[in-house]
Amino acid sequence: MPAALADNPIYAPLFGDAETAAFFSAEAEIRAMLRVEGALAKAQGDLGMIPENSAAFIARAAGEVRLDPAALGLAAATDGVPVPGLVAAFRKAMNAPEHAQYLHWGATSQDVMDTGLALRLLPLLDLWEARLAATLRALGALAGSHAELPMAARTYGQAATPTSFGAVVAGWGRPLLRHRAALAELRPRLARVSLGGAAGTLSAMGPEGPALRAALAAALGLADPGASWHAEREDIDAFAAWMAGLTVSLGKMGEDLILMAQSGIGEIRVSGAGGSSTMPQKQNPVGPSALVALARQSLALAGAVQGAGIHRQQRDGAAWFVEWLTLPQLCLSTGRALTLARDLAGAISPVPEAMARNLDDGSGLIHAEAYSFALARHLPRPEAQAKIKALCAEAQREGTSLTALVARDFPDLDLSAAGGLGAAPQEARAFAEAAQGAA
Repeated sequence: MPAALADNPIYAPLFGDAETAAFFSAEAEIRAMLRVEGALAKAQGDLGMIPENSAAFIARAAGEVRLDPAALGLAAATDGVPVPGLVAAFRKAMNAPEHAQYLHWGATSQDVMDTGLALRLLPLLDLWEARLAATLRALGALAGSHAELPMAARTYGQAATPTSFGAVVAGWGRPLLRHRAALAELRPRLARVSLGGAAGTLSAMGPEGPALRAALAAALGLADPGASWHAEREDIDAFAAWMAGLTVSLGKMGEDLILMAQSGIGEIRVSGAGGSSTMPQKQNPVGPSALVALARQSLALAGAVQGAGIHRQQRDGAAWFVEWLTLPQLCLSTGRALTLARDLAGAISPVPEAMARNLDDGSGLIHAEAYSFALARHLPRPEAQAKIKALCAEAQREGTSLTALVARDFPDLDLSAAGGLGAAPQEARAFAEAAQGAA
């Protein structure tokens, strides 16, 4: 078994996400850190903090130099961060010591790494938002098309009252609308430059330190937080919480699909379902099962990231290391869950005849609530509920229909409202409209 399933060609198609993983590759991290170093030198040259010709040389070299990730490994193991090794390799590659001496002037490793992370997260969020929009479009179309397709709503695994398949789909999709809105609020919190120097005071930058931070932020298209945030990890924590919440919502859809596809229920079909190695009749809900597994894993990973938010003093290597160990995998699992959900949303087909069969098995028990409220128009509600409850028990005991028993005991009772879907169709259509608008 590999250390990371997403890196194993056997399991990568199930749990991996190459597009998300690309943002966490060694090459991507090095490119982002070099971009930060180049922009920092350029901003310092503009402010007269280092010679302009050296700044221009460093900025140009940052876009041209290619560093071997493996060559940085030993230094990172010794230093606890890859930046000292990167700076040394960059200086050597420049082959211009008169300019190289001004590289990484006054910054600290965490500035370069946290800013580099921000530069990688922003396009990652664009990728995810596109997947989320596609999922919403598919779910919206499904909900709108089946807004009035009746099926049994279930609570505690038991048939409760009628609902519509469109309303069930809307229940999967509405949280995604909220997660998408929350992502728009979260994005600027992640799009921040980090520049504080050794202990967050910008002491090596002199009085122009704050101006330099603002200039670096502008050059990189990031926000200036106005202070160092080396040990203030609440925005990373919020990102982890957002990923956990999103994958939990997708996992809920997966759980429902597993239950609706199970033998004896069969209310949906999922095209492309998996087969068994020994049972030819099986159509296993692999995608929904993976959604559930990824949600559970993401919850655990998010807890680790949030626990790492407890940073000691001005900088804390141990807490920061936990982020490194956890955040990339959390992103990979979130990205994969989004792809699975997008694909599943377009692969679901309801089975109306199965829904009809499960909605009314001949007992009429699913209409018990409607009958009790109909009777409550003529009797005190507690008395009405007690009478219908007694008839439910008789129906189950005698194997007869609750509908017939209600008609027997209350022949003048208007039962026309029984079997109604309530607000389910309207809710399905409202979600469909909102999903198409958001996407």
